Amino acid sequence: QDNSISIWSVRDLGNGGLDGDYQGEPQLLCDVRHNGDVMDMQFLDQERIVVASSTGAVTVFRHHQNNQTLSANQRWEKAHYHVDQNTSGGAACTGVICSNPEIVTVGEDGRINHFRADQKDAVRTIDNADSSTLHAVTFLRTTEILTVNSIGQLKIWDLRQQRNEPSQIFSLTGDRVPLHCVDRHPNQQHIVATGGQDGMLSIWDIRQGTMPVSLLNAHEAEMWEVHFHPSNPDHLFTCSEDGSLWHWDTSTDVSEKPSFLHQGGRSTTYFSHNTINQSVISAWLSNDPTKDHMEITNLIPNQTLSVNSLDVLGPCLVYGTDAEAIYVNRQLFA
Repeated sequence: QDNSISIWSVRDLGNGGLDGDYQGEPQLLCDVRHNGDVMDMQFLDQERIVVASSTGAVTVFRHHQNNQTLSANQRWEKAHYHVDQNTSGGAACTGVICSNPEIVTVGEDGRINHFRADQKDAVRTIDNADSSTLHAVTFLRTTEILTVNSIGQLKIWDLRQQRNEPSQIFSLTGDRVPLHCVDRHPNQQHIVATGGQDGMLSIWDIRQGTMPVSLLNAHEAEMWEVHFHPSNPDHLFTCSEDGSLWHWDTSTDVSEKPSFLHQGGRSTTYFSHNTINQSVISAWLSNDPTKDHMEITNLIPNQTLSVNSLDVLGPCLVYGTDAEAIYVNRQLFA
């Protein structure tokens, strides 16, 4: 019934960096009450956190580091609602993504909101963006977003266009399995990963076709979150209701894998120097990455309760489970 937003320190504040041998417990720095379930949250900048609520509200909290307190800085009360903003109850805001100062939210009401930090009114709202629940959203580039919904569709929206239709629709063929999460490759904007109710990992190339490039058997229950490593994108992380958290590693040397060079039916061995880690691109887009020695490690061997959320930075992985615990793994690449 009572929920809160908390800021924790996972390092010895005297010793600086995230890596190193600090083994102490995470320290609670401050917390603040939150109305409704916390559905999603993301840092907007060093001090501000944008939080999505099951009440339909979207709140920006500010972390005051000088006296370690949290306070609501800005709130859009009924960003998401079912019938009428003035009378009806809110609809859950299911996802939020930030690219300071831009904030985009999606919800159970199929609505997309584009807010700007420090502006009271929405920059834009697409009211009937989707007839089903939108579960997650990510930026493709500064003016384009990607959403995933409860009938297995991935849609691209151009925020510059005034029309309220997506510029492209992709879908999983067949069963219309709900998609719960989406992440974009940090260097190659056309590569996107999604996960959903059947626990499968789907890799998409949004430049071609309307179906995933590869479907990989993963978890035995819903996949709740998928993340490319922000600086090592040949590493990907997924977590699930089945209590597992998988580390997918495609970082084997490209010279050992000639199959990666056969793309689009023509063999190419030319690498331009301005492309970041060419093997990464090819690895995720290979027709069956698993047969090219993709390594998959379950980081929680004796799984029990659902792993609901994860994030990754440098050598650190943080995740939260139904045990109401936060875990920090500091030796991802050890």
